[in-house]
Amino acid sequence: MLITTKDLQHLFALIAEGIAAQRDHLCELDGAIGDGDHGLAMDAGCEAAAKAVGGLDAAQTAPTPAFNAAAKAFLNAVGASSGPLYATAFMRAGASVKDRSNLSDDNFVRAFAAMAQGIQERGKAEPGEKTMVDAWKPAADAALKAWASGTALPECFDMAERAARQGCEATRDMTAAKGRASRLGKRAIGHIDPGAASAVIIITAIAKFVQQHDGYLIIPVDM
Repeated sequence: MLITTKDLQHLFALIAEGIAAQRDHLCELDGAIGDGDHGLAMDAGCEAAAKAVGGLDAAQTAPTPAFNAAAKAFLNAVGASSGPLYATAFMRAGASVKDRSNLSDDNFVRAFAAMAQGIQERGKAEPGEKTMVDAWKPAADAALKAWASGTALPECFDMAERAARQGCEATRDMTAAKGRASRLGKRAIGHIDPGAASAVIIITAIAKFVQQHDGYLIIPVDM
């Protein structure tokens, strides 16, 4: 099945909905090792991205400009570190599907992997440093590996979600190498990284989108 810009409007709405529902929880996680505003920043960014993409004429807009609109809106809405990271992610996704009027399953997997790679490169982070990369990289690796082995798209993203959750949980036992949390040293141990937690929410929304799109789940979503 092909994924159109109209489908991407639905996807960004799902992401914004998921983040909004967990905004306060993300702030609580961030309050333990950071500024306590991660939930607010992610909510503002995802809502702005969803509105920007949702306001496009889907019939006249290809996926790449849609991703770029999300990137610009997210960056304009979020001054914190997550702003440039997710703006880069969405721009990389757009670049990976340049000149396509709609996306095949393979295109979508590649766009997902491009998001993860963009976040890692922009943040100059490696797995094990207690950042969102600890959720994003395992998720992308799991999706790519499953897709290469011939696994159906919904199962690929189910595996990606599970890998992201495992990676997020693993941050609990890590010290932080980046950001404000890095100043805490061993005191950061015992706390989940809020960036990894918000990454799980986004990846879960993407997995939900794929399941709905392929007819595995029929869940009404208020647009």
